[in-house]
Amino acid sequence: MSSQTFASADAIPTRQKVGYGLGSFIDMWGHWLYQSLAFHVFNVCLHMAPGLISTVLGIKIFVDAVSDALFGWISDNTRTRWGRRRPFILVGGVLAGIGLPLMFAVGRGWSDAQYFLFMLVSTTLYVPVMSCFNLPWNSLGAEMTPGYHERTNLMSVKNAIQKIPELAMFVAAQFTTLAIFNGADGKPDILLGAKVYTSLLGAVMVVVAILVFALTRERYYERLVATRRDRVSLKDTLYRTLANREFRRMLGMMMAYMMATAMVGTLGYYATVYFVCGGDLVEATRWNSMMGLSGMAFGLAGIAFAGPVARRRGKRDALVIILVLAIAAFVGDWFFYDPARPALQLLASGFVAFTAAGFWTIYGSAMADVIDDDELHSGLRREGSFAACGAWISKVGLAVGNLGSGWVLQVTGFDARLPVQSDHAIFLIRILLSGIPVAGLLVALAFVWRFGLTERRVREIRVTLEARRGVV
Repeated sequence: MSSQTFASADAIPTRQKVGYGLGSFIDMWGHWLYQSLAFHVFNVCLHMAPGLISTVLGIKIFVDAVSDALFGWISDNTRTRWGRRRPFILVGGVLAGIGLPLMFAVGRGWSDAQYFLFMLVSTTLYVPVMSCFNLPWNSLGAEMTPGYHERTNLMSVKNAIQKIPELAMFVAAQFTTLAIFNGADGKPDILLGAKVYTSLLGAVMVVVAILVFALTRERYYERLVATRRDRVSLKDTLYRTLANREFRRMLGMMMAYMMATAMVGTLGYYATVYFVCGGDLVEATRWNSMMGLSGMAFGLAGIAFAGPVARRRGKRDALVIILVLAIAAFVGDWFFYDPARPALQLLASGFVAFTAAGFWTIYGSAMADVIDDDELHSGLRREGSFAACGAWISKVGLAVGNLGSGWVLQVTGFDARLPVQSDHAIFLIRILLSGIPVAGLLVALAFVWRFGLTERRVREIRVTLEARRGVV
């Protein structure tokens, strides 16, 4: 079959691409909004110890890894008239929207122990709800087309749409400091602002879950899986997927990337507030919102950059180029956070967003190729198992990063009760903001350099699979 015939048969209808991409609203807000607001609300507003906050976020991710494995396995083995992914997407997405504002249903004046217990219990209850949505949704992305390049096109659309909920995350902190939330002392009631904001976004999540269910279809399920009775064992979900060599290489790259960036995820916020803006929280949140706009624009450019590079050079070379650019971006953070020229922060967030968008676009596309390679050897379509195992490994990396983030901040000597931080604390925040990600990205490069699924090899796998079980 010619490449032109492949491309025509592989095309995903636009409404399905958009429908799948809309799921990023629930993914971003359900997974990442809480983490982006946790320090802002519980540390800056309620003065909870940052080490305790990062401990909760780390424990949350370990629990998330377990529930991801469970829902990946369940969805792989589900057979319904609506498919094996979409019913979970609908139920999990609706419940996630309802539960989001409840994550900030705390009062003022509690002890650190009380805040810690509330955070621990609420996140542990919310995690399985997000797994119910996220694992089937991630699995769906790997089974909407068999096309090598069409998979990249799908991820490009998805990541472009994702810029909208990402923007909502950047303006979240500013929203919580709006004058309408000021207390009797004239200062912003950040906790009240967070409750209102998450209630609004939760309502959007409910609507989006319904749209994703209505607009998407499960190509592999309808043409292949629904007629088969073989089942995926829980052991496959937990560790047999790791037998795939290319999968291990992708996981090593992803884990190094996520661990390093997660460990400094909050340092950029503190660099803006206490170094660039001198402790002026309202001014800092304004810059944070503008940095979100910059990240959105640069991220879209990163997606537009990554797709053509992958088509011309292949996905492996595209990832190498993007990771090298990411190293340059984090080195640049040392210069872009500057009190004398605060607008340079827009470049700091922009360049990081450019490389991150390109990275996740190609990563998601390449993971679908890995699943084809697995089918060649196992005879099974195990998208849920791979999504679950990949999520488990990524959550371990995030857990380590998040567990370290608060403690890294404490090591710098930062004290939220001080209006002005010491020069020593500021220096350590800045040097770690650049140094830790660079080290992790170098490790990621070492893994991706050995990735062996070239375009030619993926096409050979496809021809073999279609000769064995037919065209999907």
